Amino acid sequence: MREKAKNAMRLILEAARFEVEEVDDPLDLSAIHDSTCILVLCSNDRNMIAQFDKTNYSLMIDDHEMTCKKLLFTLDKSITTENCIQWGVEEFVRYTGEAVLADIVGRELALDLTASRAKAAAIAAAEVAKDEPSGITLLHFPVKISEQAAIRAGGVQGQAKLRFMPYFLFHFTSTGEQVYKDRRIPFDADGWGAINAINGIKIDLDGKQAEEKEIPGGAEVCDPHIRKEEATERIVSELIDRLTQKVRIKQEKGDAIFYEEKVLKPDRKNITVETRQVYIPVWQIRGKKIVEVNAFTGELLSEPMDEGVEVF
Repeated sequence: MREKAKNAMRLILEAARFEVEEVDDPLDLSAIHDSTCILVLCSNDRNMIAQFDKTNYSLMIDDHEMTCKKLLFTLDKSITTENCIQWGVEEFVRYTGEAVLADIVGRELALDLTASRAKAAAIAAAEVAKDEPSGITLLHFPVKISEQAAIRAGGVQGQAKLRFMPYFLFHFTSTGEQVYKDRRIPFDADGWGAINAINGIKIDLDGKQAEEKEIPGGAEVCDPHIRKEEATERIVSELIDRLTQKVRIKQEKGDAIFYEEKVLKPDRKNITVETRQVYIPVWQIRGKKIVEVNAFTGELLSEPMDEGVEVF
């Protein structure tokens, strides 16, 4: 069945003016026309289809990287994919007949190379959800960067999702001093910051623009992995380390000169930390790779590892 399906798919693609070649297993065909590259899999094997669906493919031509579309033909009606153009019996019969007719009349076959029906429905539902109230009220920083601006900042074309990441916003104050010999060491400090409640990364952040209001519809709210008490203790510990000073005193006794060193630390009771949970909006763009853009500042936050990208 697979060999016959592959030959029929070649006929369809060639009728659409694609240059078609066979490729190594587990794939069947590659097809190129102008700036479009398609990889074809003809299969009913669920494991093979799942691997095909989650893998991103690229083609290198003269040092230019081209992202490939994925075309799946399967007779199993129960299979759905998220990242493939999926054809079943209906599409196969339609395009096989149209390919024969296109050859007879000498015209180019027009193909519909949109995403799978499941993904198209999910995208449509997400677009509707964006315009609907979320009903979720959080203390969060406002979304100032649009989806398209985030995609441009990330440098990757793909599907963007708005996620609200939990942080612990903190304001610290330190007072007091220590006197050693003739030295007076003050421990005065005041500042703002935030700790990511998932990965523990600390950033400089002023909480004045955070607002207690409803978040946009369709956004994802991520759960914290770090407790508030843990974050507070870390802030205090790092502040003590930062304010700790090593004092060296020079003393002379007769003809001898010697130095005495002493480490002076602020007293824990003189440090106050006010902590509250706040959320920062982040656009996550999934394309050839995954990037994250701060939807409040526009800053490129991270560049996660590629998920199963193959270059051939």
